[in-house]
Amino acid sequence: MSLLTTGMEIKKVELFKVPPRWLFVKVTTKNGLVGWGEPVVEGRAATVETAINEMKSFLIGHPANRIEDFWQMVYRGGFYRGGPVLMSALSGIDQALWDIKGKALDVPIYELLGGAVRDRMKIYGWVYGNTNEDLAKSAKKRIDDGFTAIKMVVTEELEWIDAPNKVNQASEKLAAVRKAIGYDYPIGVDFHGRVHKGMVKVLAKALEPYQPFFLEEAVLSENNEALEGVKSFTSIPIATGERMYSRWDFKHIIQKGLVDIVQPDLSHAGGISEVKKIANMAEAYDVAIAPHCPLGPISLAAAFQIDFTCINALIQETSLGIPYEDGNETQLTDYLKDPNVFGLKDGCVQLPTTPGLGIEIDEDKVREAAIKGHNWKNPIWRNEDGAVTEW
Repeated sequence: MSLLTTGMEIKKVELFKVPPRWLFVKVTTKNGLVGWGEPVVEGRAATVETAINEMKSFLIGHPANRIEDFWQMVYRGGFYRGGPVLMSALSGIDQALWDIKGKALDVPIYELLGGAVRDRMKIYGWVYGNTNEDLAKSAKKRIDDGFTAIKMVVTEELEWIDAPNKVNQASEKLAAVRKAIGYDYPIGVDFHGRVHKGMVKVLAKALEPYQPFFLEEAVLSENNEALEGVKSFTSIPIATGERMYSRWDFKHIIQKGLVDIVQPDLSHAGGISEVKKIANMAEAYDVAIAPHCPLGPISLAAAFQIDFTCINALIQETSLGIPYEDGNETQLTDYLKDPNVFGLKDGCVQLPTTPGLGIEIDEDKVREAAIKGHNWKNPIWRNEDGAVTEW
């Protein structure tokens, strides 16, 4: 036990805002152990950075191995709790503390969570394109790259109730991709919260013939009560959760049977500690988990630690090969010493064996990139009449 009692107090906390849109945290203990986390809200990196700086008074001197105690202290000790900023800040610290504990005991984190339930984890790749032809080509390339499942967005700007041609355009996009790759490969469809409840059923009906793997964020999470009507109408499995931040956010949709797949984000929903609890709660209601992760390598590594310990883990999102809107060419593996750690084989990533999160951060590259930093903000979309709409 001396490994977890001597010199485990947190000595230093450093933050690195790195392109394309990420924020990393490095936590160092008195005995020199280092843990990394990824606490970021896309478009609000500086805000989360401020939140972590405010948390430093809780962090410095706290035993890094007392992860649950720290989590509860930060969550319950602030009186006002939850939400994207505070939970994302807590998520990144939680990841770093688990990384430290795994390294202290010389085991992957999943060994501390009950051990692995599988040897490899299926992942999906994103499909992009401005035309149906581009989407079809992108889908074929993803399959050629080794993915056996993909995800795509089929909607652009939408009115609260929109014209039939918008419905036709959405179904034609999915039809083009389905025709290109056939029915051997699942295709997830992401509405991205762009669709108001009055349009969901119309769109779902138009997409059903092409058998989507799931329908993600059919409505915004603040409108989750509308999922009851959606579920009773469509045969497409319903997925949501990227904008939900704790087990208390998820418990209502799970208990009421409004969802088939929950998608908590390891950098938004309380980190490894909380997402493990969300996954276990979902399992009790026969609900699958597919962690949301369009972020960087630390968040993905944390997600895999959950995937490999949860029997109801369905598939894992990654940002491998995502073309960022601002033309930034930074890729998921650029900040890793071993870019092959997320190597794809038969559509899966193999069980990691390295202690902690299972990755080694290239700190020199991180520090160099942090000098440039970033100020990424999500686009503001407007409909033809000038009114703001969902991105």
